[in-house]
Amino acid sequence: MFTTAEGAGLRVLGAWERLPPGLTHRDVADVAIDPRDDTVYLFVRHDSQVIAFDRDGRYLRHFGRGLFTMAHGITVDGEGCVYCVDNADHTVRKFSPRGELLLTLGTPGTGAPTGIRTDEPVRIHSVERVRYPGPPFNGCTDIAVTADGDMFVTDGYGNCRVHRFSAAGEPLGAWGEVGSGPGQFRLPHAIVLDGAGRLLVADRENDRIQIFDRTGRYLGEWTDLQRPTDVAVAADGRIFVSELWRPKGNRGFVGDDPGRDRPSRLTVLDPSGAVLGRWGASTGAKNAPGNFIAPHGLAIDSRGSLYVAEVTYTFALAPGWVPADHADHQLQRFDPRSETLTEPNPEEPSA
Repeated sequence: MFTTAEGAGLRVLGAWERLPPGLTHRDVADVAIDPRDDTVYLFVRHDSQVIAFDRDGRYLRHFGRGLFTMAHGITVDGEGCVYCVDNADHTVRKFSPRGELLLTLGTPGTGAPTGIRTDEPVRIHSVERVRYPGPPFNGCTDIAVTADGDMFVTDGYGNCRVHRFSAAGEPLGAWGEVGSGPGQFRLPHAIVLDGAGRLLVADRENDRIQIFDRTGRYLGEWTDLQRPTDVAVAADGRIFVSELWRPKGNRGFVGDDPGRDRPSRLTVLDPSGAVLGRWGASTGAKNAPGNFIAPHGLAIDSRGSLYVAEVTYTFALAPGWVPADHADHQLQRFDPRSETLTEPNPEEPSA
């Protein structure tokens, strides 16, 4: 089993993103790539908006500033349309590739009833306040889109469901309950379709990925994981999982406090869920190239380049878990070792 990015056949590319003057961000919540591999979309926070770059990191355009409340998940469909999941606004918005709003799911600013009492103390995580499943949405997190346009949305911070919609936005059903059993959730945080048409759902605070068919039928789960935040499937069938830091003293719903710091990492699985390797966990050099602080979003293009987005400010810097000099550790790209790297030219102006 490999323990480095090199062991996975990847090497880290630094200094990729080139922001023009006037555009900034403190977190990259998620990343998505269009079907032609020529546009990389970042869904960022502070300000929450979408910023598009070409493959070489040159700025193309941005949209959505002032519309979003809290950037969380982003997906691009086979037509190049961009879907943005705003967990604090309880909405999913679909845009054209140029940023024109095409569809909105959910009621902006209004969370669905799930019995939450925000004044209740929290023992493990705030999702323990969810009493029962509700309609769309309350703290939605991510979206997967099928080739025929059906949409599957994970609804996690204030709910415990996966909702299915038609391409036109009509509700087609939902599943999920509160808990840690099969088909139950403690923060469904991300969702993706694999090559076999299965839905892989990152059940973050239950430390697992649950597997379903498109009707919501439970097929199984993979449990050798730590707070999975996102899942991406490569063309060769390998499954990449970003796993969030569990600091010492922080326990989950399915295990006791391990009594030690458990840093973030990247895990690679085969299609059966067997662990092929892991890398990036460090207790002393979390911001080193190839290591992770708070990995939150993943994307893989057709060439095998892996993009890892991190919410360093929200998760680690604001609460004081990492120092201020870690602030720029928000986005990394890993390229196949067989591919010639395109290093950015610092003298070249942005578009």
